[in-house]
Amino acid sequence: MAGPRVLIIEARFYEDLADNLAKGAVHQVTQAGAGYKRVFVPGIHEIPSVIRYAIRAMELRAIDFRFAGYIALGCAIRGETDHYDYICRSTFDALQRLNTEYSLALGNGILTVANREQAEERADPENKNLGGNAARTCLRMLQVKRELGL
Repeated sequence: MAGPRVLIIEARFYEDLADNLAKGAVHQVTQAGAGYKRVFVPGIHEIPSVIRYAIRAMELRAIDFRFAGYIALGCAIRGETDHYDYICRSTFDALQRLNTEYSLALGNGILTVANREQAEERADPENKNLGGNAARTCLRMLQVKRELGL
């Protein structure tokens, strides 16, 4: 593989939405000539842990390849309790900490929406295509890192 390899982490709590987000992301990654590995987790809260696991595996040389970038995909739909607020805030805070601490090329395609209709519109590759947008962001940040000598 000539292009970079990215890790796509998919929260599968809403499987149909995750499928659409992944479809948009995979299309963008393959169009750019990059390789990818998909990892599935139960919900968005597990995504930062997987990114850290991947970083640690590379540090320990436990894997034979390196990930150049990361794409986080999933969805949180507001419910009747405060759980949504806590999960979203802690997930986004953890992603930002990882991003700045490790200089990651990270595309964040985690939807935080008020209802299912908003989620479907944003996840749909034929509509807002936020999975594709997250992949484009990751790929652009890879370019920026190269431009800056990282």
